[in-house]
Amino acid sequence: MIRRLFAEWIGTFSLLATVVGSGIMAERLAGGNIAIALLGNTIPTGSILVVLIMVFGPISGAHFNPAVTLAFAIRKEIAARESILYVLAQIFGGISGVLVAHVMFDNVLIDPSTTVRTGLGQWVGEFVATFGLIGTILGCLKARPEAIPFAVGLYITAAYWFTSSTSFANPAVTIARGFSDTFAGIQPENVAAFIAVQLIAALLATVFFNWLLEENAETA
Repeated sequence: MIRRLFAEWIGTFSLLATVVGSGIMAERLAGGNIAIALLGNTIPTGSILVVLIMVFGPISGAHFNPAVTLAFAIRKEIAARESILYVLAQIFGGISGVLVAHVMFDNVLIDPSTTVRTGLGQWVGEFVATFGLIGTILGCLKARPEAIPFAVGLYITAAYWFTSSTSFANPAVTIARGFSDTFAGIQPENVAAFIAVQLIAALLATVFFNWLLEENAETA
């Protein structure tokens, strides 16, 4: 269990160091072009997810995301106590990753974000992003488990661009990004609503895809 928790911690740490670090680098190099900055943030994020899931998947399942942990808890594939420990490891790992990114780029260590991300459009974007992420994982788990790292990385890469919220889809990521007044940040006041939408989407996606995939299995 200790190894699994460390895998979740360092995996989420690495994910947030990449999200925030690449966001800072992209913004500095983009010369004010937001589209280029977003692209510079997107590619590293999708890429690191592939790497992290391949490395840590055999150890902890590579959740790195309380919404994913919730989905597997609903499916009774992880115990309630283990789920809580996973979520704590993910949250602290994410915050640690943000702090290290700030150190690397000479930013203020703790710098709450002032980027406003709120409103119906943003919340719907987060619902769509999280629902699709859970569907991607459960669908691949049923049909091609070996494809999960690539499918998740590609999904998040796409969702950065087709969702209004740029696809946080992860409560631990959302909390951590509240500590960073950078390109990837979210105002702390907006965090709770994002998390609520993400968890609702994860719950509904789990129920829906459990039904859908079971129906497909019976048909086959």
